[in-house]
Amino acid sequence: MSQREKTPVNILVKTEVTQEGEFKEFLIDVNGHMVVINDVLYLRYDELLEGVDKPVPVTIKVLPDGDVTLIRSGEVKMKLNFSFEQRRETTYSTPYGMMSIFTLTNHLHVSLKDNPTSGDIAIDYDLFAGEEKLGMYHLVINFTA
Repeated sequence: MSQREKTPVNILVKTEVTQEGEFKEFLIDVNGHMVVINDVLYLRYDELLEGVDKPVPVTIKVLPDGDVTLIRSGEVKMKLNFSFEQRRETTYSTPYGMMSIFTLTNHLHVSLKDNPTSGDIAIDYDLFAGEEKLGMYHLVINFTA
């Protein structure tokens, strides 16, 4: 895979969050696009976040080794890195300030298909601020051209 053309895709993102014993589920069904550059797959779409006026551009980057990065830009800036059984540090910038956070990825699975172009990404991770566990997350991303 070494193309640079944008392929329109439908993206379904399901996030399950458990924080302080409380469970929440979020579902996003949007149109976006996919680009492959040097064997790295990029999914791009806009997300509406609570408390943020403008849509936030989101990029999901899938590396050939299976590592995944989720990048939000705009008013909310965040770059979450996921590597199986690895703890990855990053910063989270909000209109209220900057904070240092960590992800610990417990499960990571990427499945990509060519005909039709589609894929599934499943990530289970814990989110930390310092040594404090902020929550447990189950993220599933499905896309289809």
